[in-house]
Amino acid sequence: MDTPPNNRGTEGSGELPENFGQPGTDTAHIDTHVSRRTVIYSSVVCFLAWAFAVYDYILFGTLLPEISAEFGWTPATGTAVVTIVAVGTFFVAILVGPMLDYFGRKKSLIVCTVGAGLSSGLTALTPSGLTTLYLAVVRSIAGLGYSEQAVNTTYLNELYGTQIKRRGLVYSLVQGGWPIGVLLASGVSALLIPLIGWRGAFLFATVPSIVVIFLAVRLRESPKYEAMTRVRKLERRGRRNEARAFGRDYGIDPTNTGESTLRQIFEPDIRRHTIFLSLAFLTNWIGIQVFAVLGTTVLTEGKGVEFSSALIVLVISNAAAYIGYLTHGFLGDLIGRRLTIAGGWTISGIAYTLMLFGPDSGPVVLTLYTIGLFFIIGPYAALLFFMGESFPTRVRGTGASFVNAMGPLGAITGSGLLSATLALGLEMTVAAFVVGAISVLVSGILMLGTRNVTDPNQAETIGGVVGPRVR
Repeated sequence: MDTPPNNRGTEGSGELPENFGQPGTDTAHIDTHVSRRTVIYSSVVCFLAWAFAVYDYILFGTLLPEISAEFGWTPATGTAVVTIVAVGTFFVAILVGPMLDYFGRKKSLIVCTVGAGLSSGLTALTPSGLTTLYLAVVRSIAGLGYSEQAVNTTYLNELYGTQIKRRGLVYSLVQGGWPIGVLLASGVSALLIPLIGWRGAFLFATVPSIVVIFLAVRLRESPKYEAMTRVRKLERRGRRNEARAFGRDYGIDPTNTGESTLRQIFEPDIRRHTIFLSLAFLTNWIGIQVFAVLGTTVLTEGKGVEFSSALIVLVISNAAAYIGYLTHGFLGDLIGRRLTIAGGWTISGIAYTLMLFGPDSGPVVLTLYTIGLFFIIGPYAALLFFMGESFPTRVRGTGASFVNAMGPLGAITGSGLLSATLALGLEMTVAAFVVGAISVLVSGILMLGTRNVTDPNQAETIGGVVGPRVR
């Protein structure tokens, strides 16, 4: 591949030299090489940021009974707060996208980490008066922590580039921070609650965030984002042809760079992909809400499993789900991420259906539930990376964050639909099938309506850009 002339500006900063655009300087070089050491360091920081963001995100649900007991909340009040927080999380997650595309991947990662730590600290300081309103607002800030996975996929997708052979497998290790975060939240709750209470547990959660922030300051900004910044600056200076030429040199589609990125992801060239990917994410989260979040309820009321046994099932199946991350990360590299995700979710829907209507035997329920969780959670390693690589650089952060924001909406929808079907008199097994299993199957089918990305640079061809000369 040809490399642009090495007329350096402020390399690594994305800034334009003063004479940029004059003869001989209009392709000021950006170093696109990313060392193995940088890749490893960045992956570790992103893993830690995600694990501790999940830790904060899960901690609230885990400690909700303790919080409700202190403030005298009824179950209905607790549920209402959780619903409001989910809606707040959705709107916060939407805002993270434009932040990624206009302020940078590195800065966004730091902001999201700060948000997770701030949410934990402010939760610990909850006053006795106006608790419902206060927590609804404060916990909505945790949407920044939830959005960490959208930041990771945007940043690492560009950082890995074509230099990492098994990009999906490597990313699956980072996305594996979810079960680690869940384990941390559970462990801290069990160990610290008797000693320092739920407030102390949240206060303790701020410490890891501070450590990650210091580590994140040393991260390198994505070369793709640096190039995109220069393209936008050229566009603002009215040098449109130079902007397009420079963008092509770095494999960037500069189409519509002046428009809102939220509007761009619904432009004709990418609208179908955005819609199908968002609906697939949303419907799958309906299934996750039924079988993962409300799993103990489904197992105890639907299959007659003892609560203590249901907890064992959840522990074993979540361990299997982590292996599912690695498996689907590997398969995504091998046979393609879209097919891997669609196939995994289809198998999961079938497994849950068989579990619901099959025998109530403990070993059978455990086996089918574990298979279902393996194939519903595991594909997220491939899905998150697919989200990053299937959107062009100009809207990569916005696209990934918008799709990621469908998660809270899916959770709300799943809980609401399950409650509604049970209120109609349906048995738990039938209700879980209608709401959960069918949603999981539908999500697999919807994935087939998304773009099939087989090359790291393919997303940039949406706007008709000639292939990049720099890798």
